[in-house]
Amino acid sequence: MILIISQNNEITTTEVIKELIAMGKKFHRVHEDEVFEIKVQQKRIVLQSARSIFFLDEITSVWYRRGGLVFKRLKYNHTAINLNMNETQHWLEDYVRKTLESRKHINKESNAHINKLLVLDKAKELGFDVPDYYLAENTRDVEIGNTVIKTINGNVMLEEIRKNKGGFMYTSVVDEHEEGDFFITFFQEKIEKDFEIRTFYLNGQCWSMAIFSQNDEQTKVDFRKYNKTRPNRNVPYILPPHIEAKIQQLMNCFDLNCGSLDFIKKGDQYYFLEINPIGQFLGMSHTCNYSLEQKIAEYL
Repeated sequence: MILIISQNNEITTTEVIKELIAMGKKFHRVHEDEVFEIKVQQKRIVLQSARSIFFLDEITSVWYRRGGLVFKRLKYNHTAINLNMNETQHWLEDYVRKTLESRKHINKESNAHINKLLVLDKAKELGFDVPDYYLAENTRDVEIGNTVIKTINGNVMLEEIRKNKGGFMYTSVVDEHEEGDFFITFFQEKIEKDFEIRTFYLNGQCWSMAIFSQNDEQTKVDFRKYNKTRPNRNVPYILPPHIEAKIQQLMNCFDLNCGSLDFIKKGDQYYFLEINPIGQFLGMSHTCNYSLEQKIAEYL
């Protein structure tokens, strides 16, 4: 039995489920708005919500996509009893999560978000070319026009701007000095690229796509500012073996067996930018005919 932890309307999850159904594999899909109770039947732990129920020991593999397991906690009027029972429930929840993560898996809830600064430091240590980066509280020493600004916490989704709507925080070029200081911000050298590369990694294998975004002003700095009128040209790409070997080393350092990685190609150099453990891959899969959703279903 496969456990899929995702969000209600996550399209990638649905596409993988179509493959699972075609393969005749059994699965449970957990949504982010489900609240589970931990129960016991015949000495076996059962997880039960309003829409699903399953035994913990029947789960053989887990795909963590998005969201997370949410548990209902009992509350007690007596302060001392409530504190004790809250701790007891915490350890039960911890046992369930760690047991699931010990099974065959693709991604984990516990490391779905990784520290971008640590990733960049480790990438440099492993020998990747990485554009120079630093933190600053002002723009006094920033080289205007040759520096980009990014979020410290990766590809942020601003989900509360408008009900049922999301938004991105895009990479931008610093084109003027700001007066005064501000909160610590991530600055990075701007690389004049030949093209960008998006790589999907799964259990030691890499699938890559070249994205020719540099000729369009809208997508030149951040290809996620998609030009739907005149889309970027995207083609399958094969990274050199030594780069793929370093990718595996980097992913192993952070206990990741799946994710999307971004690179910039300039001349003979491949500049590493970041890892997104829960990255999108359907577009690449369809454009390059990689059938990545099928490969995920096969692994599970």
